[in-house]
Amino acid sequence: METELSRRLGIEHAIFGFTPFPEVAAAITRAGGFGVLGAVRYTAPDDLARDLDRLHEHADGKPYGLDVVMPAKKVEGVTEADVEAMIPEEHRGFVQELLARHGVPELAEGEASGWRITGWMEEVARSQLDVAFDYPIKLLANALGSPPADVIARAHDHGVLVAALAGSARHARRHAEAGIDVVVAQGYEAGGHTGEIGSMVLVPEVVEAVAPLPVLAAGGIGSGEQVAAGLALGAQGVWLGSLWLTTEEADLHSEALTAKLLAAGSGDTVRSRALTGKPARQLRTAWTDAWDDPAGPGTLPMPLQGLLVAEAVSRIQKYEVGELLGTPVGQIVGRMTSERSVQAVVDDLTRGFERAVTRVNRIAGRSAT
Repeated sequence: METELSRRLGIEHAIFGFTPFPEVAAAITRAGGFGVLGAVRYTAPDDLARDLDRLHEHADGKPYGLDVVMPAKKVEGVTEADVEAMIPEEHRGFVQELLARHGVPELAEGEASGWRITGWMEEVARSQLDVAFDYPIKLLANALGSPPADVIARAHDHGVLVAALAGSARHARRHAEAGIDVVVAQGYEAGGHTGEIGSMVLVPEVVEAVAPLPVLAAGGIGSGEQVAAGLALGAQGVWLGSLWLTTEEADLHSEALTAKLLAAGSGDTVRSRALTGKPARQLRTAWTDAWDDPAGPGTLPMPLQGLLVAEAVSRIQKYEVGELLGTPVGQIVGRMTSERSVQAVVDDLTRGFERAVTRVNRIAGRSAT
């Protein structure tokens, strides 16, 4: 599965694996792909440095990257406390009533929420970059589109390629104009924040819009045959995220959540604003249903929704409250039916790719005769 981009980065397979777990990222890299560590959960630079140390130590000298969440523009002089003060009491009451209805215990006194929206703030992302550029990362990806121009320049000064996610050809052109090196065309099927255009339509549109920039296909890809389809549409690789959540190296800290993922079908996800205020594909739960119910107060815009639900999400996860327990995940969850090692997943992808190429070559050969 070699392409021009994979050869440029020195990887065997054009498989780019996004994950919040350093052990998974390292295993993807060792298996011949390109592990990308998600940085959004790291609010302390020392924590990111610790996990980058682990990733670097176990990557066997092979390349890896980092994914940050950084807006192209920021609002000056606004603190987290300023934003939190904008949350209406009606919404706070709705959260408390929902948690009480499902019997979700309180956090212990003095225990802080384990998930905060601060990882989305530009100053946090910049502190992550201060750490990241001390490591030999080969790719810096931004989940919110093009990062600020000075960040792109800084990455290029370090010899690091910059990637940005796009949900439409219009977004992709904007990235190209900003100086991005790689565009990730993320289709409707993907987990997390995603647009409304399916991968089969989106990928060739983006490839055409930004040529000759390399494009990675993302969304709804979990087999080697789907990898082959992405490359056939003009992509130079695939960007996979959800598929790694049920690998043996992943650390979800929740047997209940892993069981829900393994049992879920491709129709068991929903694009909901319940988690961050922007449409994000996740497991459908009583939590998403409550926020999407017209009888409720409705979700708040980003970042208000994320701040509003941060403690609630931590409580649901800590106590593994089944009806409310969920996670961002794509429609490919229907293929995630067993816990396997990262190496086994990559081996399955390469075998499926070979089957697809053989099948197409056979068809082409028959057409020629």
